[in-house]
Amino acid sequence: MKGMFKLTRCLAAAVLLASAASLQSCLNDDDSYPYDLLFPSALVTVKPTAADAFYLQLDDETTLKPVNVSASPFGEKEVRALVNYDVVNEPGSPYDQAVHINWIDSLLTKPMMPNLGETENNAKYGSDPVEILADWVTLVEDGYLTLRFRTIYGNTARKHFVNLISTDNPDNPYEVEFRHNAYGDTYGEWGDGLVAFRLDGLPDTKGETVKLTLKWKSFTGEKTATFDYCTRQTTVTGGESMASVRNSLNLK
Repeated sequence: MKGMFKLTRCLAAAVLLASAASLQSCLNDDDSYPYDLLFPSALVTVKPTAADAFYLQLDDETTLKPVNVSASPFGEKEVRALVNYDVVNEPGSPYDQAVHINWIDSLLTKPMMPNLGETENNAKYGSDPVEILADWVTLVEDGYLTLRFRTIYGNTARKHFVNLISTDNPDNPYEVEFRHNAYGDTYGEWGDGLVAFRLDGLPDTKGETVKLTLKWKSFTGEKTATFDYCTRQTTVTGGESMASVRNSLNLK
């Protein structure tokens, strides 16, 4: 993805790092502050269970059992989240590892939306530009496409509308398009956002790995990127989106 930035883990830590700068002036000079707690350890899927508990899906194969939090802070919703955790020497069964959660923060997690045709797509979903960042959180995993993107905004109170739709390309059923509606809020500063889209609306790959093509309108024209994608074999629960407090943009 040409012209992109790679700022590893900076978005999630931006607010905390700003706080840390202020905090540092109040600390003694013994460098005892645990700065590792400022950064996320991983991007996960928070999956509630029927027993009012939950676990974390670390990647397509690895599951984590929280030992210090019994109920999901997001209720019955399944969401993507940034988490800072430590592996602990405790039984993790039936999951792969036991972990102690230091903090966890949800991302805006949304389903795909229907393709309404170009005119209606522009009217509802918008056609305002963004840059998709080649960051560690921009990936396809566990049946989600998670994106870090950057755009211009000036009104912090105005919510920007972001969505993912199928292009309905008859030659490629795994081609999707990122849409951004700024509602006229297109002047001001650069700001970053994180969003995760459930891909269960795409055709089942039946266990095969295919190429998922993402299209978007950038500030320098139309762009594409490809990801490896395999349909998740478990059921996605929950249907409501949740906003992340770590987005500098106000998103919906």
